[in-house]
Amino acid sequence: MSNISSEDNQSLQLVSPESFRNVISHFTSGVSIITVRESEIDYGITASAVSSVSLEPPMLLVCANKNTGTCHAISKAGSFTVNILAENQGALAMQFARSNTEKFKGVEMSYGELGNPVLNNTLAQIECRVVEEVTGGTHSVFLAEVQKSHALLGDPLVYFKGEFGSFKKE
Repeated sequence: MSNISSEDNQSLQLVSPESFRNVISHFTSGVSIITVRESEIDYGITASAVSSVSLEPPMLLVCANKNTGTCHAISKAGSFTVNILAENQGALAMQFARSNTEKFKGVEMSYGELGNPVLNNTLAQIECRVVEEVTGGTHSVFLAEVQKSHALLGDPLVYFKGEFGSFKKE
Protein backbone atom coordinates (compact mmCIF):
# COMPACT_ATOMS: atom_id res chain seq x y z
CA MET A 1 0.00 0.00 0.00
CA SER A 2 1.44 3.36 -1.04
CA ASN A 3 1.38 6.42 1.20
CA ILE A 4 1.64 8.75 -1.80
CA SER A 5 -1.56 10.52 -2.79
CA SER A 6 -2.54 10.70 -6.45
CA GLU A 7 -1.75 14.44 -6.38
CA ASP A 8 1.79 13.76 -5.09
CA ASN A 9 2.19 10.91 -7.57
CA GLN A 10 1.49 13.25 -10.50
CA SER A 11 4.30 15.58 -9.41
CA LEU A 12 6.87 12.76 -9.35
CA GLN A 13 8.96 12.57 -12.51
CA LEU A 14 10.64 9.46 -13.84
CA VAL A 15 14.17 9.57 -15.19
CA SER A 16 14.49 9.68 -18.96
CA PRO A 17 14.90 6.39 -20.85
CA GLU A 18 18.40 7.54 -21.89
CA SER A 19 19.43 8.25 -18.30
CA PHE A 20 18.03 4.91 -17.12
CA ARG A 21 19.82 3.04 -19.94
CA ASN A 22 23.11 4.68 -18.94
CA VAL A 23 22.72 3.88 -15.25
CA ILE A 24 21.48 0.29 -15.70
CA SER A 25 24.37 -0.41 -18.11
CA HIS A 26 26.60 -0.34 -15.02
CA PHE A 27 24.86 -3.49 -13.77
CA THR A 28 26.74 -6.57 -14.96
CA SER A 29 24.49 -9.42 -15.97
CA GLY A 30 24.75 -12.88 -17.42
CA VAL A 31 23.72 -13.55 -21.01
CA SER A 32 21.25 -16.21 -22.05
CA ILE A 33 19.16 -17.24 -25.01
CA ILE A 34 15.50 -17.94 -24.28
CA THR A 35 14.07 -20.58 -26.63
CA VAL A 36 10.58 -21.92 -27.20
CA ARG A 37 8.75 -24.03 -29.79
CA GLU A 38 5.16 -23.16 -30.62
CA SER A 39 3.07 -24.44 -33.56
CA GLU A 40 6.09 -26.32 -34.95
CA ILE A 41 8.18 -23.11 -35.12
CA ASP A 42 11.33 -22.47 -33.06
CA TYR A 43 11.74 -19.02 -31.50
CA GLY A 44 14.62 -17.50 -29.58
CA ILE A 45 15.94 -14.22 -28.19
CA THR A 46 19.05 -13.10 -26.38
CA ALA A 47 18.22 -11.96 -22.85
CA SER A 48 20.03 -10.65 -19.82
CA ALA A 49 16.85 -10.15 -17.79
CA VAL A 50 16.82 -13.55 -16.08
CA SER A 51 16.73 -13.97 -12.33
CA SER A 52 16.26 -16.61 -9.67
CA VAL A 53 13.00 -16.14 -7.75
CA SER A 54 12.83 -19.00 -5.26
CA LEU A 55 14.37 -22.32 -4.27
CA GLU A 56 11.14 -23.85 -2.94
CA PRO A 57 9.72 -24.34 -5.42
CA PRO A 58 12.63 -23.75 -7.82
CA MET A 59 11.53 -20.72 -9.84
CA LEU A 60 13.00 -18.05 -12.05
CA LEU A 61 11.79 -15.12 -14.07
CA VAL A 62 12.59 -13.91 -17.56
CA CYS A 63 11.58 -10.69 -19.27
CA ALA A 64 10.80 -10.51 -22.99
CA ASN A 65 9.77 -7.59 -25.17
CA LYS A 66 6.07 -7.88 -25.98
CA ASN A 67 6.77 -7.04 -29.63
CA THR A 68 8.79 -10.21 -30.24
CA GLY A 69 7.53 -13.47 -31.66
CA THR A 70 9.35 -15.24 -28.85
CA CYS A 71 7.29 -13.44 -26.21
CA HIS A 72 4.04 -14.38 -27.93
CA ALA A 73 5.23 -17.98 -28.37
CA ILE A 74 6.08 -18.29 -24.65
CA SER A 75 2.61 -16.98 -23.78
CA LYS A 76 0.98 -19.61 -26.00
CA ALA A 77 3.31 -22.54 -25.22
CA GLY A 78 3.43 -21.94 -21.47
CA SER A 79 7.06 -23.04 -21.28
CA PHE A 80 10.58 -22.08 -22.42
CA THR A 81 14.25 -22.95 -22.01
CA VAL A 82 16.93 -20.62 -20.66
CA ASN A 83 20.29 -21.38 -22.31
CA ILE A 84 23.05 -19.65 -20.29
CA LEU A 85 25.97 -18.72 -22.53
CA ALA A 86 29.65 -19.46 -21.97
CA GLU A 87 32.30 -16.74 -22.30
CA ASN A 88 33.17 -17.72 -25.89
CA GLN A 89 29.57 -17.51 -27.17
CA GLY A 90 29.28 -13.78 -27.92
CA ALA A 91 28.66 -14.47 -31.63
CA LEU A 92 25.78 -16.80 -30.69
CA ALA A 93 24.32 -14.08 -28.45
CA MET A 94 24.46 -11.63 -31.37
CA GLN A 95 22.88 -14.16 -33.73
CA PHE A 96 19.82 -14.43 -31.47
CA ALA A 97 19.76 -10.68 -30.70
CA ARG A 98 19.00 -9.78 -34.31
CA SER A 99 15.39 -9.75 -35.43
CA ASN A 100 13.97 -11.38 -38.54
CA THR A 101 16.86 -13.77 -39.12
CA GLU A 102 17.33 -17.53 -39.23
CA LYS A 103 18.44 -17.60 -35.62
CA PHE A 104 18.87 -21.37 -35.38
CA LYS A 105 20.93 -21.68 -38.60
CA GLY A 106 24.12 -23.61 -37.85
CA VAL A 107 23.23 -24.05 -34.17
CA GLU A 108 23.54 -27.51 -32.62
CA MET A 109 20.41 -28.21 -30.60
CA SER A 110 18.00 -30.81 -29.40
CA TYR A 111 14.51 -30.65 -27.93
CA GLY A 112 14.00 -30.89 -24.19
CA GLU A 113 11.36 -32.53 -22.02
CA LEU A 114 8.93 -29.67 -22.63
CA GLY A 115 9.49 -29.74 -26.40
CA ASN A 116 11.52 -26.53 -26.56
CA PRO A 117 14.90 -26.08 -28.23
CA VAL A 118 17.88 -26.73 -25.97
CA LEU A 119 21.09 -25.26 -27.35
CA ASN A 120 23.95 -27.74 -27.15
CA ASN A 121 27.31 -26.67 -25.71
CA THR A 122 25.96 -23.75 -23.69
CA LEU A 123 27.13 -23.31 -20.11
CA ALA A 124 23.75 -24.31 -18.65
CA GLN A 125 20.20 -25.09 -19.69
CA ILE A 126 17.06 -24.59 -17.60
CA GLU A 127 13.70 -25.92 -18.78
CA CYS A 128 10.78 -24.01 -17.32
CA ARG A 129 7.00 -24.11 -17.11
CA VAL A 130 5.26 -20.70 -16.91
CA VAL A 131 3.08 -20.22 -13.83
CA GLU A 132 2.35 -16.51 -14.26
CA GLU A 133 2.79 -13.74 -16.83
CA VAL A 134 2.88 -10.11 -15.73
CA THR A 135 3.11 -7.04 -17.94
CA GLY A 136 5.58 -4.29 -17.10
CA GLY A 137 5.94 -1.44 -19.60
CA THR A 138 7.16 -2.81 -22.94
CA HIS A 139 7.88 -6.28 -21.55
CA SER A 140 6.19 -9.40 -20.27
CA VAL A 141 7.66 -10.96 -17.15
CA PHE A 142 7.29 -14.74 -17.03
CA LEU A 143 7.46 -16.40 -13.62
CA ALA A 144 8.26 -20.06 -14.13
CA GLU A 145 8.95 -23.26 -12.25
CA VAL A 146 12.11 -25.14 -13.18
CA GLN A 147 11.38 -28.63 -14.45
CA LYS A 148 14.88 -29.64 -15.51
CA SER A 149 18.35 -28.09 -15.35
CA HIS A 150 21.85 -28.99 -16.40
CA ALA A 151 25.19 -27.16 -16.09
CA LEU A 152 28.71 -27.66 -17.43
CA LEU A 153 32.03 -26.39 -16.12
CA GLY A 154 33.17 -23.09 -17.54
CA ASP A 155 32.96 -19.34 -17.27
CA PRO A 156 29.91 -17.26 -18.24
CA LEU A 157 29.46 -14.62 -20.92
CA VAL A 158 28.63 -11.32 -19.22
CA TYR A 159 27.11 -8.05 -20.40
CA PHE A 160 28.40 -4.71 -19.10
CA LYS A 161 28.02 -1.19 -20.51
CA GLY A 162 26.66 -2.47 -23.83
CA GLU A 163 29.44 -5.00 -24.43
CA PHE A 164 30.00 -8.71 -23.95
CA GLY A 165 32.90 -9.83 -21.79
CA SER A 166 34.05 -12.57 -19.49
CA PHE A 167 34.22 -13.10 -15.76
CA LYS A 168 37.20 -14.85 -14.27
CA LYS A 169 37.48 -15.91 -10.65
CA GLU A 170 40.92 -15.35 -9.16
